Amino acid sequence: MSTTSTVERAFRAALYADTDTALDTGASLLAADPSADAELARRGEEFVAGAWRRGWQPADLVRIVRRELDDVHIRLVSSLIRSQAPYDRPRGPRWTAQLAQLAQPDGPTDTAPPRTDRFAHATAVLELYRLLLRLPALEPLEEPRQEPHREQRPESRMLSRIRALLAKAEATGFPQEAEALSAKAQELMARHSIDEALLSAGAPAGDVPGACRIGVEPPYEQAKAVLLDAVAGANHCRAVWNEPLGFSTVVGFEADLEAVELLYTSLLVQAQTAMTKAEAAQRAGGRKRTKTFRQSFLAAYAHRIGTHLTAAAETQVAADLLPVLATREIAVSDSLDRLFPQTTTTRLRGVSDAAGWTEGSEAADRAQVRARRPLR
Repeated sequence: MSTTSTVERAFRAALYADTDTALDTGASLLAADPSADAELARRGEEFVAGAWRRGWQPADLVRIVRRELDDVHIRLVSSLIRSQAPYDRPRGPRWTAQLAQLAQPDGPTDTAPPRTDRFAHATAVLELYRLLLRLPALEPLEEPRQEPHREQRPESRMLSRIRALLAKAEATGFPQEAEALSAKAQELMARHSIDEALLSAGAPAGDVPGACRIGVEPPYEQAKAVLLDAVAGANHCRAVWNEPLGFSTVVGFEADLEAVELLYTSLLVQAQTAMTKAEAAQRAGGRKRTKTFRQSFLAAYAHRIGTHLTAAAETQVAADLLPVLATREIAVSDSLDRLFPQTTTTRLRGVSDAAGWTEGSEAADRAQVRARRPLR
C-alpha cells in the first residue's frame, strides 16, 4: 500500500465528516503507517497554501486555530506555516513580520509539537486539517510594495511582542496572570513610546491605501470592536468587524495603519488595568461585579476614548492640509467599498450596568492619549 493511498484513505474517512468515529478511523490508518508521515506533512503545507489563496494570512490562521482548537493545534499550524514559507512568494513586510512572530520566544511556536503517541498526534493533525479545509474565503489584502532600501522598523517588532502578551492576557482565566501580562505590555510601551513609533512611520509606499487585520478577541469583543473603530476613525482609517472570525479589517494609508495598531494595543492594556482596579474597588465596597459590569465598562471606555481621539485629531490638522486629507479619505473609502461592497451595522448588547459605564468613562478620561505632531 502506498503512503499516498494511506493519507487519502484517512482524509476520506476523517476530513469530510464531523463524527468522532470518522476521526478515529482516519487517525488509526495514519498511526499504523509511519511511512505516511512525510506525505501527511506535505499535504498540510498544501492546505496552508490553499488558505493563502483564499485570502488568509499567517496571523489569521493562528488566531482561528486558537479560537477553535487547542494549544497542540496552534503549534502544529505554526510549524506548517514555517515549513511552507520557503516555497511561497514574497508577500510584503506585514506578512514577513507575521512569520517572524511565529519564531519569537514568546510566540506560539517556542517549543516543537509534542509527540505523545502516534494515534493522538494523527488525531490532532486531522482535526487541524478539517479546520483548514473548511476555512471560508476572505477579502485579499494586497500590501503596498516596500522600497528596497527600507527595512522593518524596531517598533514593529516590539508591537508584535506586545500583541503576544495581550493575547495571553486575554486568554488566561487567572486575573493575577492577566494583570501581570498587561503590566509587562505597558512596560514595553513605556520603553518604546507610541509617539516615537508614530513619528518614525514613513510615507505610504506607492501613496495608496492598504489594509490589515487586527484580532478582536473574546471576551467583550463587541466593545473592543467599537474601541478599534474609534481609533481607526480618528487616524483617517476605516474598520469593518468580522464577528464570526474574530477580527476587524482596517483600511488606510500605511503610516495610519501602524498608528491604529499601536494605539489600539495601548488602550486595550490601559482598559484592562483600569477595569481590574475598578472591580477590586467595587468588591471592597461589598458590591459584586458581573459580566454586565465589564461589558458596560469597556463600552463606556470605547465611547469616551473615541470622543477624545477625534477632538485631538482635529486640533492637529492645519487648514491648508484639509484638501489633502479629504483626498486621502476618499481613497480610503473607495478601497473599503472595493473590499466590502456590502456591510451592516450592529447594536452593542449588554450595556446596562450604570456603575460599569461610569467607571469606564472615568478610566477613559485618565487614559494616556498623546496627540500626534501637527501635520505640516
